[in-house]
Amino acid sequence: MLSIIRKMNLLKRKSPTTPGQRHECLLNKSNLSNVKTLKSRTFYIKNSAGRNNKGHITAFNRGGGHKKRYRTISYNRSFLAGIVEYIEYDPYRSANIARIFSESTNSHSYILAPEGLKQGHFVKSQLNKIEFSYKIGNLFYLKDLPLGVFVHNIPFPSKKGGIARSAGCGVQIISKDENFCRLRLNSGQSCLFSLTTEVTLGSLSNSSHKLVNLGKAGRSRWLNRRPSVRGVAMNPIDHPHGGGEGKSSGGRPSVTPWGKVTRGKKTRKK
Repeated sequence: MLSIIRKMNLLKRKSPTTPGQRHECLLNKSNLSNVKTLKSRTFYIKNSAGRNNKGHITAFNRGGGHKKRYRTISYNRSFLAGIVEYIEYDPYRSANIARIFSESTNSHSYILAPEGLKQGHFVKSQLNKIEFSYKIGNLFYLKDLPLGVFVHNIPFPSKKGGIARSAGCGVQIISKDENFCRLRLNSGQSCLFSLTTEVTLGSLSNSSHKLVNLGKAGRSRWLNRRPSVRGVAMNPIDHPHGGGEGKSSGGRPSVTPWGKVTRGKKTRKK
């Protein structure tokens, strides 16, 4: 599988001249545009380094990283139709994004780019039954799509898109009845959604994102990730696994710093 993806030029590896390049395997972004971002659709987010409004660390191992701009994505595309100008990289998400120019409103916007969407394609909303063109990137009601196809950007009730928004994600339509449509998620779980739910046709781009190997710790620091320390290397006051003479193995099942079991115990609420 990995060799096939390399032949498709989705990943790139270097002849190692340093230890950090020995296992390095990165995405090939030569097919992405490097034009300047839309000024009206981007803004800076201050790096909180994992701290909340009281200054307490709530997300561990965060901090540093390169400066980056957040791209505002148009999840609600009911009135959006236009031509794809560029396929671009987004530092805040794993999937690629597409820059859309709408001639009717003379405006630009960003959408999530599905696999196969290219520069020059036309995307639009297909919420009326006048004519249908089953093209990836178009917006549909679930009731108008056939069984077996993959969709993404599925909103929760009364909210913007919340399901299937990361690289390579696609949700499959498996059955319908009078009021609901059953979708199979990437996890294998199936959920019911209303037939009038607005979804986008196709699976998301950049499916080889999961095969990336950063190669060195420094590249991880550039991405706002700090080192994580093992519990057995801490003191007893800092972690339940800490302390002991010499190299201790913890002496109990793996737990979090607050004593909750980390492996096997189900934590999801119904």
